Amino acid sequence: MWRDIGSRLEGSLVVLEPLRAEYEEGLFEAAQDASIWRWMPANPAGDREAFGALFRSALSASEAGTEAAFATLDAETGSPIGSTRYLALRPEHRGLEIGWTWISPSRWRTGANVEAKLLMLKHAFEQLGCMRVEFKTDARNERSRGAISALPAKFEGIFRKHMILPGGDTRDSAYYSITDDEWPDVKENLRRRLASHEEAR
Repeated sequence: MWRDIGSRLEGSLVVLEPLRAEYEEGLFEAAQDASIWRWMPANPAGDREAFGALFRSALSASEAGTEAAFATLDAETGSPIGSTRYLALRPEHRGLEIGWTWISPSRWRTGANVEAKLLMLKHAFEQLGCMRVEFKTDARNERSRGAISALPAKFEGIFRKHMILPGGDTRDSAYYSITDDEWPDVKENLRRRLASHEEAR
């Protein structure tokens, strides 16, 4: 069943397409706003070489089966607008993480990220049979923490000094999760939020 982890996931606003080399240029163009990367472990905005390394790393992990990376595409135009991944795969424990999620600021508050999360969570719980999906973010990243809480995912605590960032600073990470018994309510909430975005279009 986990062989299908990298399946194409299609919505009305976005399509999550398994990452392929052909999306690199479009994703680089979508990734130019430095605000995307403020709290991420890497900042490739404006740096073609750094973005290429990040892209190749995601592609290699997907090909090796240790992650499943997606290009987030505009459903109408097919243009890349961001990326996201399944990672920390634990099929023996029916768990995984959704992370490395970024989207062009022009698509913030449009419902694109809400639908992407709905697609990924639905696939994880209903096709892959997950009992736990987790999220983590820099503890200082209030926007990301707000978005995760709004799914809603449950806050599980802070992992102190969890990472060393490229500049040498340490990062505390905030952990959240959704379990299979919580999924029906989360799904209903996401569908309700998505419908309000669609009505506003």
